[in-house]
Amino acid sequence: GDVPGHANSAMDGYAVRTADIPDRGEAILTVVQRITAGSAGEALAPGEAARIFTGAPIPEGADAIAIQENCRREGDKVIVPAPLAAGTFVRPRGNDIRAGDVVIAEGARIRPQEMGAIASLGADTVEVRRRIRVAILATGDELREPGEDLAPGQIYNSNRFTLIGLLERAGCDIVDLGVVADRIDATCDALRTGASRADVLITTGGVSVGEEDHIRHAVESMGEIFIRKVAVRPGKPIVHGRIEQCDLIGLPGNPVSTLVGFCLFVRPFLLCRSGVDAARAFPMPIPVPADFAWPVAQSRREFARARLIPSQGNSPTGPDMPRAEIHPRQGSDVLSAATWAGGLVEIPEGRTLVPGDMVLYHSFGDLLD
Repeated sequence: GDVPGHANSAMDGYAVRTADIPDRGEAILTVVQRITAGSAGEALAPGEAARIFTGAPIPEGADAIAIQENCRREGDKVIVPAPLAAGTFVRPRGNDIRAGDVVIAEGARIRPQEMGAIASLGADTVEVRRRIRVAILATGDELREPGEDLAPGQIYNSNRFTLIGLLERAGCDIVDLGVVADRIDATCDALRTGASRADVLITTGGVSVGEEDHIRHAVESMGEIFIRKVAVRPGKPIVHGRIEQCDLIGLPGNPVSTLVGFCLFVRPFLLCRSGVDAARAFPMPIPVPADFAWPVAQSRREFARARLIPSQGNSPTGPDMPRAEIHPRQGSDVLSAATWAGGLVEIPEGRTLVPGDMVLYHSFGDLLD
């Protein structure tokens, strides 16, 4: 049905008939009722007004609201200044939603505003897809959990916590499979377990071409691989395959590669797999001027850790656009650069830049929403 289901007042004031209001001067009307939100008034006769409050239904016969600060009250009379046009401060029936409107299309994510819109329709239940179940698995004999002591050559398993945070923000159910040793038999067993428990299995590490990188070989032995690498930096050795009914995505072990690979490839994949419309799964970057130079063209598309800084404010035509600066250390192991950054700057392959050139900026706010 219509939302709202009745015309209502947009302001505190007096509901009046504009036929009683002259073209100039003022009208003196008799206040015959008081209408609050949640109550229903009675029809107005000529020369009558109703004291009314925001959200209260418009009484029959009234067609405008004279706001209280423009009126003078004298006993049971109200003096309303002219002129006053029909429809002033009146929210018509169906002002928000009309009967027959599509309020939330199939493939939309349920955010707080969608929850409110559903409630405004009076619906106590809606049909949704279940949360996608994602298993995560790290590879590497060198990995230890935070709180443990590190031996020489060991590092903390930061990717586990990055992925958990990313998947929680994407609305997924998470199956944490821990760390698998750098052995082909252990890797196969872990992948088999993950594939049996989840819709999607995400691994970190073990996807390169080293002798101890077993993910690709393990997937090939029990399923198939569709993508072996992508022409981006960081994150080149990304793997996409399938084991029975489970999709597998192998991310590189370097922490920035895990983060960037998830933002660019995994999150859109998970959203589409969850039923989100593809157009909504890929946020649009914004063009901004570069505040840096990129003197050497690269063979792969670069997604540099960057943030926006205020303009210098000296444009003769108006406010300048914010500019993008990049972190001085762009290594795929420098996770601190990602905590400094507000997003990613996209630098096309084969391109050099000088300050002022336009680049595409991907905000983490959009990439992680």
